[in-house]
Amino acid sequence: MVNNAPDGARAGSGRGGSGDYSFQVDLRGIVDLLSHHLYSSPRVYIRELLQNAVDAVTARKQRDAVAPTAIRLVVDESGLRITDHGIGLTEADVHRFLATIGHSSKRDEIEGARREFLGQFGIGLLACFTVAETIRVVTRSALDPDAPPIEWLAAADGTYALRRLDPAQRPEPGTTVHLTPRAGAQEWFAPGRVLDLVRDYGSLLPYEVTVEANGAGLRATDGPPVWRRGYASAAQRRAALFEYGERVLGFTPLDVIDLDAELAGVSGVAFVLSQPGNPAESSAHRVYLKGMLLGDAVRGLLPDWAFFVRCVIDTDSLRPTASREGLYEDERLAIVRDSLGDRIRDWLTEIAAEQPERIAAFLSVHALGVKAMARHSPDVLRIMVPHLLFETTDGRVPLTEFARNHPSVRVTATVEEFRQVAATAAAQGIGVVNGGYTYDAELVALLPSILPGVTVSELDAAAVTAALDLVDPAEELALASVLAAARTALDPLSCDVILRAFHPVSVPALHLDSRGARNERARVETTVGADELWTEILGALEASAPRAQLVLNHNSPVVRRLSRIDDPAFLRTAVESLYGQALLMTHRPLRPADTALLNRAFGEFLSWATRRAAGDSAEEA
Repeated sequence: MVNNAPDGARAGSGRGGSGDYSFQVDLRGIVDLLSHHLYSSPRVYIRELLQNAVDAVTARKQRDAVAPTAIRLVVDESGLRITDHGIGLTEADVHRFLATIGHSSKRDEIEGARREFLGQFGIGLLACFTVAETIRVVTRSALDPDAPPIEWLAAADGTYALRRLDPAQRPEPGTTVHLTPRAGAQEWFAPGRVLDLVRDYGSLLPYEVTVEANGAGLRATDGPPVWRRGYASAAQRRAALFEYGERVLGFTPLDVIDLDAELAGVSGVAFVLSQPGNPAESSAHRVYLKGMLLGDAVRGLLPDWAFFVRCVIDTDSLRPTASREGLYEDERLAIVRDSLGDRIRDWLTEIAAEQPERIAAFLSVHALGVKAMARHSPDVLRIMVPHLLFETTDGRVPLTEFARNHPSVRVTATVEEFRQVAATAAAQGIGVVNGGYTYDAELVALLPSILPGVTVSELDAAAVTAALDLVDPAEELALASVLAAARTALDPLSCDVILRAFHPVSVPALHLDSRGARNERARVETTVGADELWTEILGALEASAPRAQLVLNHNSPVVRRLSRIDDPAFLRTAVESLYGQALLMTHRPLRPADTALLNRAFGEFLSWATRRAAGDSAEEA
């Protein structure tokens, strides 16, 4: 409580000579707390004024259905005034509510009708001290016709004065609040700024709100929300929603989704982003509480997977946080979140089944969001799998189509593994899906749950090798010297060499590298330069997993011609070149040793070509 007593103490009886005392409240400290820690900006002072006025009007309207409801703001050289014809206050009410921090003016009288009210006097009105030097309230109660008007004048230093006025000074019930700007805060009282703030916060309020300045008055409220208005056709309504979304949210929506959930106390619209959203960050939404803007960046309203939409909603069931700029996380919010998530799922189901052009346009931007959703919803998975494209050895196709051609689906864990084997696997008829992209491996693993008879397994190097054709022993013997030289050259790189026949013939060599082999190489590389303790630990992790393999393609003319090379050094260079080419085909980062090998092979080839050119020139001479 803000106490006017000089010392702020209130003595009382107590045991053992002790006394009871009231807390001392430093109003300037509270204002600093409000402006720097509770509220995001001084702009909220307009919201607090509007909330008190709307609550007062609502309270009186419950008792008198024909009572006036208009709210009027006037901006002039003296500051700002806001007038309502609401319930008003008596002298006792003023002491109890306006000078008591944290006490609601409606809590005792109308607790049962709490859903009808936005805020509370006390802390809300004192928040106006973030921009005002003084607050003057002139009020007359509608509940007690004999009660005189009361003037309450409070200063930012924590003092206030109270006096009764002549009834002629305020003949009608209601309240007028007059704010005098504090030094440095005059910008918040500029007529244009006030009008913008009132429109931003109060455009959906159910009562008429006007702002008057320089002899002109402008209406700040728009009436019912766009999504609740009547239209001549569905096309007109859709166009109006698109225009509203672009004006309020600042982007052109890709699509709109109705979010009416009256049972949950929520109505509104979700606007589909026209650019891909970030799945790691929940969307920020514009939320109104009974027509008053709560915030335009409120999070936690939708499930995390629905990051591809931004909502504008009005609710009368959710609880605001202390700053009234966010939503309180409780059971009600969880119910609303699930309900709105169901609406978005229903929309996806409808357009997937009936409107192929809309679902194609949506997935061209938000396929990742749908994949995130499908992981947790079997219904969405079943509905959307025929429309989602995956990178496979058959090209970019839906999983349902791919599974029809390849009942035994193999999936790679990384993009690099897929690129290693894609061309060869496709030529051999092996069905492989690239599981290296976000969510893809998880969705492929769920295929058997919606497509009976389909099996899914992880692809490894051994599976690819087993699918390649063996070479006739006699033909392999003819290349024995080549294989021996290749194994000797690549052994330091932890790579074995084998000979197989496969397609396409344009691929002379295939580099197959299992994750086990990569992990073992990483262990060995880490051991180099490690201290004794780490060397011992890493040594204990030594694995017997297969090493990487360079598979030479016997069908390739390039490989068969290797047996004609008589120079051992040049044969080594040729093998290293094939190894380097196979590595580059995997598109994975090269190790320093691999880079050095490629540079050396290129240098040897260049030197050989230069010597040969010089020899040819000498012969011609």
